[in-house]
Amino acid sequence: MTSTIIAATLFGPEDLRIVERPLDPLASGMVRVRFGAGGICGSDMHYFRHARTGDFVVTSPLVLGHEIAGEVVEIAGAAPGVKLGDRVAVNPSRWCGHCTPCREGRLNLCENIFFMGSASKTPHMQGGFASYFDAIPAQCVKIPDHVSYQAAALAEPLAVCLHAVARAGDIRGKRAVLFGAGPIGLLTMLAARRAGVADVTVVDIAQAPLAFASRLGADRVFDISGGDDGLKAQAATAPFDVAFEVSGTAAGLAGAIGIVRRGGTVVQIGNLPGGQIPTPSNAVMAKEIDLRGSFRFGPEFMTAVELISDGSVDVLALVTAQRPLSSAPDALRLALDRSQSVKVVLTAH
Repeated sequence: MTSTIIAATLFGPEDLRIVERPLDPLASGMVRVRFGAGGICGSDMHYFRHARTGDFVVTSPLVLGHEIAGEVVEIAGAAPGVKLGDRVAVNPSRWCGHCTPCREGRLNLCENIFFMGSASKTPHMQGGFASYFDAIPAQCVKIPDHVSYQAAALAEPLAVCLHAVARAGDIRGKRAVLFGAGPIGLLTMLAARRAGVADVTVVDIAQAPLAFASRLGADRVFDISGGDDGLKAQAATAPFDVAFEVSGTAAGLAGAIGIVRRGGTVVQIGNLPGGQIPTPSNAVMAKEIDLRGSFRFGPEFMTAVELISDGSVDVLALVTAQRPLSSAPDALRLALDRSQSVKVVLTAH
């Protein structure tokens, strides 16, 4: 094994560098994973542009990356269920298992969670956009040989979307509208289809991602960059029961609350990079809207790996570009260009 690694490390807004540093000894109880592939997430892009996402602010150098997969190459101590040479999708979450949310089964709300590639804790937990990275055995989920690292890395965003759809409740036979046609929006659409939704409308302000949504099976799409009259007309004809807000914008949330039927449900998935999203609370009250947050995921990560492994969800259909880890800064810039990209994946070489 090499004595040095490279890691895509963020130092400030739009200051992402490929840093070479020594490979530290592996701590007891940990496993070392050789990077196979990593998906560039919207939060990675927020960090890249603003050195923050939501309330999480980068205050020291941060290795990005939490959609990751690779090969187990070293084990220190006991590692139940994990052995050298295993090909694994890596769950970026490390839950404590003993706080109140953990005991309630809401692992994503763990009070002591560490999440790879996130500035939610200080010191920050480093991410997986590195040629080698470390994890605990419980984070490693074995994947079959026929599943590529690129597909396995996308178990994480699929898990986010499975959790969001679960937060909406029973949506079988219902009509859904989805604000934001980025990767999370598109995967939420696919997850909603699996959950039995009858009809899906996708809304955005850019033509390219909407065209992609149509190819992936949206019943209809609306470009609201010039106004939402068409969307309102559609809702008047066939009201929406549930709305998924994925854009992380005030306009998206207001649109979702405004368009969903009285007594409907709005699930907030998107995260505003700069902080708080204003909420039209009077409309929530007067329409008796169920406004539900959706944050990360819990056991859905295992489900996501299973769905990818058995071919139930083709996550690679979203991938529009692959770039080597060593080109991570340019890959982030490409991912930010919505006219060219839906999902950009980093690979080892």
